[in-house]
Amino acid sequence: MEYFFNQPSRGTPHMARRKTNPNLTVIENYNSDAQTVKQKSTLKMRVDDLVTIDALTETQGLFLSEYTRDAKAMLLHGCAGTGKTYIALYRALEEVLTRGNPYKKVVIIRSAVPSREIGHLPGDETEKTAVYMQPYIDMCADLFPTKQQAFQRLIEQKHIDWMITSFVRGITLDNAVIIVDECQNMNDMEINSIITRVGHNSKIIFCGDFRQTDLYKRGDMSGLQKFMIIADNMPSFRTFEFGTDDIVRSDLVKEYLIALIKYEEEYGT
Repeated sequence: MEYFFNQPSRGTPHMARRKTNPNLTVIENYNSDAQTVKQKSTLKMRVDDLVTIDALTETQGLFLSEYTRDAKAMLLHGCAGTGKTYIALYRALEEVLTRGNPYKKVVIIRSAVPSREIGHLPGDETEKTAVYMQPYIDMCADLFPTKQQAFQRLIEQKHIDWMITSFVRGITLDNAVIIVDECQNMNDMEINSIITRVGHNSKIIFCGDFRQTDLYKRGDMSGLQKFMIIADNMPSFRTFEFGTDDIVRSDLVKEYLIALIKYEEEYGT
């Protein structure tokens, strides 16, 4: 290890810099231990930084085992709290960060319900939709426990793109794993706009539950049920149905959703 030293006067701090690696700076106080400023390459997100997760339910295990490079279109449908988005993001990031595959980034798309029309709000697209990013910030923090601000780093390094349905038209998504989250909050036009954006060397994963739609409040109608019928007639589509046995969020959530489903069966929505 080679350093340049400026000989200090007594009691005066001095700097020591590694000559052979300009990306690494070692700052050493004359009377203290060295402090290392990490080089930028150590901030790079790698597949080795991603935790390995095990399936907690049978349906999770089915998806994790059947997710392959050749699987081009998938729908994860079912109850809240079953980990649909989490396992989809895990597999997508694992594939994107692994060398030697055509997928260069994960594109996360969702609808900005209840305020789909956000053009009048100040700021750019990221600032307008920041509140909707929080679930993915939390997921990435969990998936990369040794990396601070994992979601932000993945965006900066172009491993993740984030957008809402208002900004989808007119683009083509090549070499991407596309996650369409909370798709029950999208109408026919939005779902159609998204799936027709899929370009070369891309795959798409829809996550949602038509029972959880927020569109009733807007006099709108979810396009998910219609899309599920269409997807059933597409040989390339694989649907994974998550039921109450797949709820992993908490026992209370599981108990509530079972009671809710029973209520809706008896009394309607």
